[in-house]
Amino acid sequence: MEKIGFIFPGQGSQYIGMGHDLYEKYQAARDIFDAANDALGFDLKKICFQGPKEELTRTDISQPAIVTTSIAALKALQEEVNFNIQPVVAAGLSLGEYSALIAAGVINFEDAVKLVYKRGEFMQEAADENKGAMASVLGLSEEAVEKVSEKAGVSIANLNSPGQIVISGLTDNINKAAELARAEGATRVVILDVSGPFHSKYMLNAGARLQKELETAMFFNPKFRIIANVTADYQDNAEQIKKNLIAQVSGSVLWEPSVRLMAAEGITTLLEIGPGSVLKGLIRRIDSNIKVYNIGKVKEIEEMASLAATLQ
Repeated sequence: MEKIGFIFPGQGSQYIGMGHDLYEKYQAARDIFDAANDALGFDLKKICFQGPKEELTRTDISQPAIVTTSIAALKALQEEVNFNIQPVVAAGLSLGEYSALIAAGVINFEDAVKLVYKRGEFMQEAADENKGAMASVLGLSEEAVEKVSEKAGVSIANLNSPGQIVISGLTDNINKAAELARAEGATRVVILDVSGPFHSKYMLNAGARLQKELETAMFFNPKFRIIANVTADYQDNAEQIKKNLIAQVSGSVLWEPSVRLMAAEGITTLLEIGPGSVLKGLIRRIDSNIKVYNIGKVKEIEEMASLAATLQ
């Protein structure tokens, strides 16, 4: 019997048209997109399906859009396979952690989509106050990137996969870090298309504002195991989960250690549920023995339905 995990993508995986085919085929997906519109008070569905790109890529829009599309894909999968695929663990990359928490019954969808809208708003406002950037450093060890970051006055934002580490900080400092990383032997340094220094100390105020929103949100203990981004460990208590979500805004996303934890627990198959396939590429570099299936389009869900029996 396969041990299955669910993983959910983060910001940057959005694209115009995401979820549209799910909406047309599955009632469960329609219910999610319609619930998002009702909860937020604007037509998120239209932005997901039609754009414009400038609006969809806004932090406060892309965050609820990705969570909505991810949960629509999850509900569509469950409708297609009659709930016959059950995970033993779930994790999400940054924003994707909220999708994982919805899947595990920690928070209901309507509350979560309002939370991530606020999260995006707070992060963007913090970014406007602290003009910064993020860069992906390829080909250096974690120790080497730590050394470069310390010298340049930036911080590690994401441990994505072996040889792919994201740094975050003020724009001038990121440029300095890029020069130092190249001098240390980095194969590439890519400045990311983001609007601020996310997952750094410059997001502390956003985390404090998010804390006030989380205080009034109803959280429950998870139905299956959830891995926290900031600890790369299991979190099974509702109050601890809230604390981790606050820390996550300004803390490092420990994705590679999170995947290694799943591998050590014997997870052999992961379903990447939501738009895009970024996580599949990262996991291939972390542990090529883990099979990853994308669940974001009707065709992918239909293919998974034909495989479902072999995963039990």
